[in-house]
Amino acid sequence: LQSLGVTAFGIDLSPKTVAVARRRHPDLRFDEGSMTDLDLADGSLGGVIAWYSIVHTPPELLPVVFAEFHRVLAPGGHVLIGFKAGDRLRHLENAYGHELSLDVYWVSPDRIAELLNQTGLMVDARLIREPNEQERPRQGQQAYLLARKPAKPGTRLADTIA
Repeated sequence: LQSLGVTAFGIDLSPKTVAVARRRHPDLRFDEGSMTDLDLADGSLGGVIAWYSIVHTPPELLPVVFAEFHRVLAPGGHVLIGFKAGDRLRHLENAYGHELSLDVYWVSPDRIAELLNQTGLMVDARLIREPNEQERPRQGQQAYLLARKPAKPGTRLADTIA
């Protein structure tokens, strides 16, 4: 995105993940933060990309997360969300080459769309991807939703994406 002239930056809850991102991409900004309480001004972003960011969020907190996305998006701004589609919880003790304690939530695309709509974000596109041969059967379906905050006539879209 940055190479296309869009101001882009990342936010992650994990200080270690932020440190790795800063080392790998020193030309980009990365901050520690939580999706439930973004340290950003109202209407300041043209877009939000939550690429598998919500999979570790308990489903009961998703309305708070989506309300934050709505708050920081400028009118006409978009949110792109990638997540695991289904209805289950899996606890991981070892993943990504590390010992850890991590919950992974699968949520139905219909439920995510409903929660987005309840916060005023309108779903424009939905893609459900079946697992490939390397992922079966453990990974299940993957879902991608594109939603937008309705634009008010005469407003200009912000050009920053988190």
